[in-house]
Amino acid sequence: MASLPFFDDYDLSTVDILLISHFHLDHAASLPYVMQHTNFKGRVFMTHPTKAIYRWLLSDFVKVSTAPEATQGLYTDEDLSQSFSRIETIDYHSTMEVNGIKFTAYHAGHVLGAAMYFIEIAGVKVMFTGDYSREEDRHLNQAEVPTQRPDILITESTYGTGIHQPRPEKENRLTSLIHSTINKGGRCLLPVFALGRAQEILLILDEYWENHPELEGVKIYYASSLARKCMAVFQTYINMMNESIRKKFRDSRTNPFHFKHIKSIKSLDRFDDLGPCVMVASPGMLQNGVSRDLLERWAPDPKNALILTGYSVEGTMAKQILNEPNEIPSFRAPETKIPRRLTVEELSFAAHVDFRENSEFIDLVGAPKIILVHGEQNNMGRLRSALMSKYQDRKGTDHEVKIYNPKNCVELDLPFRSVKYARVVVATENEGPVVDESNTDAKKPLSDSAPLHEGQILSGVLVEKDFEISLVGPADLREHTNLTTSVVRERQTVIVDAGSDLVRYYLEQMFGAVEVLADDADATEFRVMGAVNVTHEGNQSMIEWEGNAMNDAIADSVLAILLAVDSSPASVKLSSKSCSHDHNNSDDKSTPETSELHNKSKRVITLEERIEGVLAILRAQFGSALKYDPSNSGLAPTKATIEIDNLVAEIDFENLSVVCERSKILQQRVSHVLERAVDTVAPLSQNLAATNSVGSKSTTSTKTSSNGNNGADVAKPVIEAKPIIEAKPIIEAKPGIETK
Repeated sequence: MASLPFFDDYDLSTVDILLISHFHLDHAASLPYVMQHTNFKGRVFMTHPTKAIYRWLLSDFVKVSTAPEATQGLYTDEDLSQSFSRIETIDYHSTMEVNGIKFTAYHAGHVLGAAMYFIEIAGVKVMFTGDYSREEDRHLNQAEVPTQRPDILITESTYGTGIHQPRPEKENRLTSLIHSTINKGGRCLLPVFALGRAQEILLILDEYWENHPELEGVKIYYASSLARKCMAVFQTYINMMNESIRKKFRDSRTNPFHFKHIKSIKSLDRFDDLGPCVMVASPGMLQNGVSRDLLERWAPDPKNALILTGYSVEGTMAKQILNEPNEIPSFRAPETKIPRRLTVEELSFAAHVDFRENSEFIDLVGAPKIILVHGEQNNMGRLRSALMSKYQDRKGTDHEVKIYNPKNCVELDLPFRSVKYARVVVATENEGPVVDESNTDAKKPLSDSAPLHEGQILSGVLVEKDFEISLVGPADLREHTNLTTSVVRERQTVIVDAGSDLVRYYLEQMFGAVEVLADDADATEFRVMGAVNVTHEGNQSMIEWEGNAMNDAIADSVLAILLAVDSSPASVKLSSKSCSHDHNNSDDKSTPETSELHNKSKRVITLEERIEGVLAILRAQFGSALKYDPSNSGLAPTKATIEIDNLVAEIDFENLSVVCERSKILQQRVSHVLERAVDTVAPLSQNLAATNSVGSKSTTSTKTSSNGNNGADVAKPVIEAKPIIEAKPIIEAKPGIETK
């Protein structure tokens, strides 16, 4: 458990996609544990060769970890089988999309099937290299540069600022060391990982033996049952390798991985250790297994040679023996010391980039933010310092490069500013949901017969799905999303011991004009502010409305008015039933008093009256600074001025505008007070008609509910957007990305 990544520090249930770069154990060994023993519910992707080798590699890992002398394993072979069937494959250069996350696989070099991933999330582009190599060898393509420029490059830093020897020189030195050792009658041990560099070294040796007939009698062995099983995968996926080996395959009509001069052995029991030979054996760190057994057997003979071809990890025998100690401990009996006299050489064939290749790749990719991972702390620190020095001259410019080497579990919060586009879905039917808010006379849904025009305001529901934003009418939500719509209609009945004329009077006093929908002997129905219906029948009033924030507020006001009708002093004067016995005019709904008050309540306030009301509020705010004298011929009767510290703001009551050329602050202040004053001196219905607040200032009356897809669609509040015929409207956004 101690060797696992820090899974406990993260909620794996929030992870949508898990991308495996290649099959090496340090990148893939914990996958069955994650899929079977955590709350991870996402999807897993890897390339076809990676999946093929992964099955054999992990099966061998399970056998080793569940051996009697081993501690309890992380998972069983059954866990491996069940999780294996859920793994999906991806081809190189193909782009897939999951929940709005797009990712493309590129060749990474390193090992067969290794992939770099170009990922796009909410418009932010991230390039993850995994382990990669920019050097084309005998069978692998070099790592590719993506076709797009990412915002973030996450790259390995295994070798830090180290520089590799060129491949031809390494191969010449390797074959020379082996040849000279054989000429001395010695044996060569090459500890390697079972898969990856082992196949490259076998190709080199097989070709060298083919070109040197004098070595015909010297055997080359590779001792790894896992490598033997997986060799069929290498023989199968020739088409995913580089042009050099594909050409060799076409020309010779034989598979390059059918070696002529190399023999596989299952165990040392079948190995005749007689005379010079070359042994390619695993594991590469010499911790145990065949390579450790042969090291202890051959270490005392100075004619023999140990050639380390891969990266040596601190704390392993491979790292320790590089210091050329005089003796080494026995694996099975550590207290027993074995003299070391064999030659120790290091030739790095590890398919990782060195500083030169890494630096060149970073330049080619051109990402403004670089995150260093996969390396020892010292190597990462040296690489970061070298890169910062390289890009020092860009600091403070638009081309500045920022470099991070975070510690494990340290979260990076990198802000990005990008342009987001909202797709406006325009209604195609007369009852379509997208409303023209710029028409103050009658808000009618748009249709094909009503083309869009510049400056027109549309309203709808802002929906975000898979990081894409759309402005959709409520009726079109089902078509364009997985959301369904429903309308909540509310109804409430109260006792109102008054006639319909009295009810109408009080409603008009509060809301101004009230629309009469029906008026007969049995019942009278009103509509208040185009939103709330009031049906008065006998001594009951029923209120109905479509639920939303604005309508709920209007309905609350209507309800409060109806409940106060009986107790209002005006009701005593206007009631047609002032006592318990009947009068001849008890059913008369048109008494002089009620008619007069109804006419007064329905009367539209004149411009002069509104000006007087507004002036009273302006005087309360600005006092003597307000100048208004309609008798003065020099000042129009519909205009006034406010003079403060030699600054003059002119008010035009006809169009309710304020102009102050010398002070925008004074102009804004007077405009704000004027707007509030206008709202105060008229009934609500007139104010709302004047300011067009219904619809454009309230949320939509449609409520949404999720219909599957685990809430992938999110309904947002109504926004106003100007339609653009030839381009999408632009919404500035500042998405953030978290990189672990």
